[in-house]
Amino acid sequence: MSRVGVEESLTDVKQALQQKGYDVVDLFSMEDAANCDCCVVTGLDQNVMGMTTDVPGGSVIQAKGRTADEVCQEVEERLGHSS
Repeated sequence: MSRVGVEESLTDVKQALQQKGYDVVDLFSMEDAANCDCCVVTGLDQNVMGMTTDVPGGSVIQAKGRTADEVCQEVEERLGHSS
């Protein structure tokens, strides 16, 4: 299954993705993001961790104003998986 990097504060998103079988890792740096197929960030800070554009090999999803289910759905769509 795909590896998804999630900002540490997004506990509900991490749990939802883990329940769907994703390999979820905490994002602490761009090096962490580089090893992920997709990254989820809070979107609360402009240019959080320098990830305003696609990370190598993946994409960035902003979770601001969205439910964990909405974020999971976008992860699935971007990675070509369906639940």
